[in-house]
Amino acid sequence: MSRLALAPLPLAGLFRVQRQSLVDERGFFTRMFCADELAGAGWASPIAQINQSYTALKGTVRGMHYQQPPHAEMKLVSCLRGEVWDVALDLRQGSPTFLHWHAEHLSADNGSALLIPPGFAHGFQALTDHAELLYCHSAAYAPAAEAGLNPLDPRLAIAWPLPASQLSPRDAAQPWMAEEFEGVRL
Repeated sequence: MSRLALAPLPLAGLFRVQRQSLVDERGFFTRMFCADELAGAGWASPIAQINQSYTALKGTVRGMHYQQPPHAEMKLVSCLRGEVWDVALDLRQGSPTFLHWHAEHLSADNGSALLIPPGFAHGFQALTDHAELLYCHSAAYAPAAEAGLNPLDPRLAIAWPLPASQLSPRDAAQPWMAEEFEGVRL
């Protein structure tokens, strides 16, 4: 029995993952990851890394982060507490949706996750205080492959739902996209 329903989103390779919880008087059981069920959406590797983030204040923006090939990664992003506005930005060279972004509301209550393919940048804004995310990665973090874009770059035109606040010094210092940027070649 499938516990993860996959819904394709407007950017090729990007999926909303809807968890089907088993609920009774004791509480609930939820499958967070299943390689077999996610294979149809392109997950072909074992989980290489699992990370958790906690964001204290509503309005905080984190992102837009990605890893350069050959360390490009697929991510499954889930919200464990609170609510976030989760953004995936297509940076794939030659993609018909190059520089388009899509966002999903992820919360502890709605059971949705975002499955982000390689070649996308990822970021989010906390819509509540005390937001907690869990990330499953198909590739381990490689510091030399780390890359990012400024989440407030007008060329990206990300419509953050709240005034952006609490950017880390690293995220605030990320460059705006250069005009000659042609994308990530996978």
